[in-house]
Amino acid sequence: MMPRTLFTKLALALTLLLLGIGLLYTLLSTSLANHYQQVFLQNLNRDLAQNIIAKRQLINDGALDNAALKETFKRYMMVNPSIEIYLLDASGNILSYSAEPGQVKRAHVDLGPIREFLAGKKFPLMGEDPRSYDRNKVFSVAPIPSARDPQGYLYVVLRGEEYDRTEQLFQGDFLAQLSSTAVLVSLILGLLVGLVLFRILTRRLHYLTRLMDRFRESNFTEHTPYKLRGGKQDEIEQLGDHYNQMAERIREQLADLTRQDKVRRELVANVSHDLRTPLAALQGYIETLKLKADSFDPETRTQYLDVALAHSRRLTNLVNELFELAKLDARETQLHREPFAPAELVQDVIQKFQLVAAEREARLQMDCQEPLPFVEADIGLIERVLENFLSNSLRYAKRGGEIHVALARSDPGVEIQVRDDGDGIAEQDLPHIFDRFFQGSNKERSGDHAGLGLAIAQRIIKLHGENIRVHSVPGEGTVFSFHLPIWQPNI
Repeated sequence: MMPRTLFTKLALALTLLLLGIGLLYTLLSTSLANHYQQVFLQNLNRDLAQNIIAKRQLINDGALDNAALKETFKRYMMVNPSIEIYLLDASGNILSYSAEPGQVKRAHVDLGPIREFLAGKKFPLMGEDPRSYDRNKVFSVAPIPSARDPQGYLYVVLRGEEYDRTEQLFQGDFLAQLSSTAVLVSLILGLLVGLVLFRILTRRLHYLTRLMDRFRESNFTEHTPYKLRGGKQDEIEQLGDHYNQMAERIREQLADLTRQDKVRRELVANVSHDLRTPLAALQGYIETLKLKADSFDPETRTQYLDVALAHSRRLTNLVNELFELAKLDARETQLHREPFAPAELVQDVIQKFQLVAAEREARLQMDCQEPLPFVEADIGLIERVLENFLSNSLRYAKRGGEIHVALARSDPGVEIQVRDDGDGIAEQDLPHIFDRFFQGSNKERSGDHAGLGLAIAQRIIKLHGENIRVHSVPGEGTVFSFHLPIWQPNI
């Protein structure tokens, strides 16, 4: 099976890496050691062949003394069995040698390396081994009888067959064991140190993984924050920080989804209730007209039609408000900010409601004691907010009362207040007046609207980055207020 954890994968990769390094080290060290040994051995024995010729007096009267040559072979093989001595003619043919009969497989030695040796080329120089068809070895060579008029060569193989057997025994018994032990111990120590370091480096990842698993198992509701270390943050700390932010965001979104689902259920229930009543009334009046139209006098028919038309208008207003609120909740409404004079907008809205105010014998008045700067907002949406405030104020105002719309300069910008002298809002109702479909305790005047106006107004003002403030005293009246930012022209 393939490793699953990051630590296991790193440990396996480290093991393979160290094994590869150990193998490469063994190959390189063996090759370099062998190369160094060849260079050292050939430099050490550079003049061996020349010394043999000189010391043993192999040349008498310009000719090779065969008896002295055989005696030399015998003596040197006893003193240094690791070398092999060959007598070559001028063409490289082997004339005589110090080895046992039958062990020499070549009858000729290539003179190319011999000429390079005599010319002083850089060591190591490898010459043909007469005991093998494909093996080359370091050597020493000297011309016979002299370099000026060579009639042949004394060719000395420095690493003979006896040397190879001794080297193999030596390496197999000590050097190989020492080298392999040193490499093995180094690899094991390196592996242990590497595993400890990997464990330290992956410990925080393992901890973060446990936190994420716990968060997932809790259905993304219980979040244990990842504890960040001080100082500079590496990639793991950044990942932990991002996990904390992501987990909090997920929890907020889940809570928001839960809240929206609750609101949706309440919306369906409230919409069903608010639509059912005017639809039932509308249907009842229309069916009555259809069945008894001939028996009704014109005045009664007109009265029935007026009631049906009023319920139809109520349905139209309710549906329009529902669509408007849905667009605001879905953030589909885009602000079109523009500069405008707030006093002019307030005056226009008051003019729209003068007829309704006259019917209720109420007086609408704008209070503005100082010149005001232009504000920057969506004029259409702000007009909608003022209409909702004035509509509510007229609905709950006392007959013959007064409604004031005051404008004044304030620190955030321009403050707009809508104040009436009506019955006010009960204290227990104040936290809920901006909830959709909420209708206060005053049931006498709350049945002719759906309770969406203030919810729409609050969402519009929030789109502008502000909040609606409300102050109410039961029996004395209510004040709604909000701010609009001052227009800053680009200079």
